[in-house]
Amino acid sequence: MAALVCGAVFFPGVYFGLRRRLRQTFTHWTDADLACVSERLMSAVHASLSSAAGLTVALSCKDVMIDNHWLVNNFVLFGAPYMAFDLYAMYLSHFHTERARGGSGSPRGPSLQPIRAFLTRDWLLVLHHLALLLVFMPITLFFRRGLGDFFVGCFLTTEFSTPFVSIGKILIQLRFDDSVLHRINGLMVLLTFFVCRILLFPFMYWKYSRQLGVPLSAVAFHMPLHCNLGNLLILAPQIYWFLLLLRKANRLYLRGRTAPDKARLRTD
Repeated sequence: MAALVCGAVFFPGVYFGLRRRLRQTFTHWTDADLACVSERLMSAVHASLSSAAGLTVALSCKDVMIDNHWLVNNFVLFGAPYMAFDLYAMYLSHFHTERARGGSGSPRGPSLQPIRAFLTRDWLLVLHHLALLLVFMPITLFFRRGLGDFFVGCFLTTEFSTPFVSIGKILIQLRFDDSVLHRINGLMVLLTFFVCRILLFPFMYWKYSRQLGVPLSAVAFHMPLHCNLGNLLILAPQIYWFLLLLRKANRLYLRGRTAPDKARLRTD
């Protein structure tokens, strides 16, 4: 319970502390800028802590089923308030952005329209956060019977790509979206996302196959059906997000190639 309370104090403190500091440093920034960058930085802090905890657990567990580590349940409790507060922070970012644009986020008078617009636009992220709070956390804390700390640690490392995603959003906010740094960061997003959110699944199956002494191709048949279905449900949105990242990277690559061509045409 102490970890839960610490998380409930730490993550809002990080968000509002960063927002205040950014307001003092970048006096020309709008509320939308402050809300977006603060949320991204808080997300990067949580992801870094999650990755460090997950790597520590995964490297400490020699037996992938029965070895335990004190970090698992404590970090899940510590991170739960982040998931709840991040929904609020994402909504604030959406609200201020839409209000700055004069869009659906700023109706006159009291209205539920901003909330509906936020849920419609970011429904997959909202579902992701709610699933972690309402499904992943109870399973980890109450239904595992102390088994599988290694796999929980692996799942915590999936956040390793998040700081690079956040850095990319911040670089765009700072008008560095055409810089070399932004392109390098984009490559890091693709690499870390693919390794930590997609290749992670065959890696976990491979580790379990070695534990059982069976071929990798047969290990799924030695696992409970609900475990395989759960992995598929987790993997599916990761593949969807990775395809979106590839499409975005392709657009940036094409834009980078066409810009010099347009420059040459203007000089000819």
